[in-house]
Amino acid sequence: MCPCLIAFDRISYVLINPQRVRNCIAATAGLIVSVCLVWLSPAAYGGADFDRLLAGIVQRWGASATTKFHAWQSLIQGNRTASDAERLKRANDFFNRQILFADDTAVWGQEDYWATPLETLGKGSGDCEDFVIAKYFTLREMGVESNKLRLIYVRARTGSSDSTASQAHMVLAYYPKPEAEPLVLDNLIGDIRPASRRTDLVPVFSFNSEGIFTGVSARETTPVAGTGRLSRWEDLLKRARAEGFE
Repeated sequence: MCPCLIAFDRISYVLINPQRVRNCIAATAGLIVSVCLVWLSPAAYGGADFDRLLAGIVQRWGASATTKFHAWQSLIQGNRTASDAERLKRANDFFNRQILFADDTAVWGQEDYWATPLETLGKGSGDCEDFVIAKYFTLREMGVESNKLRLIYVRARTGSSDSTASQAHMVLAYYPKPEAEPLVLDNLIGDIRPASRRTDLVPVFSFNSEGIFTGVSARETTPVAGTGRLSRWEDLLKRARAEGFE
């Protein structure tokens, strides 16, 4: 299980209380998380400057790191006209196969660090949020709309099906329609499954480049805590733009 998301563990008590978690389980049997928006930053992705990204990866990690980069670039450019189902499978498979799982202390010498996709490719390893971030950016570059994607902080059950123990984890969800059951992309499980088959996951809140979302109903409008509580995400978006993601 991913030993990450320390900051998320701290803010989960602000964003959602135990009663809301119980309500969430009862209402969704997993991951139908929606839509309470707090503005973070523009949603536009796509049109990454690959020449600039390549120069950055060579400068930081040398020519040996370009193999994964070129494979990733080909993945994006080869799937811009594909269906969303094909894009999801190919992006999920690429990172689950190309990137090794390792915690932040091993990769970055820090307790909790959110890597840009370029950094994950350069290092060749990352923890759960790094997989999710890389898949999110990749799918956006392929052309998947931002309102169909959510990075979701969850509590993931550990042990047997009747265990009450859980750990912080992050997954990526794809919503074909706003009210639809999402599909879950996870570095722990190779195949993409609908949320109803991921009863081991309890959603806490979700976010993307448009904002922070919490609750279990699209009709919920109660604001969540300020965006400063997701400073790592804001910082990552700035670093990604500086690297060449537009």
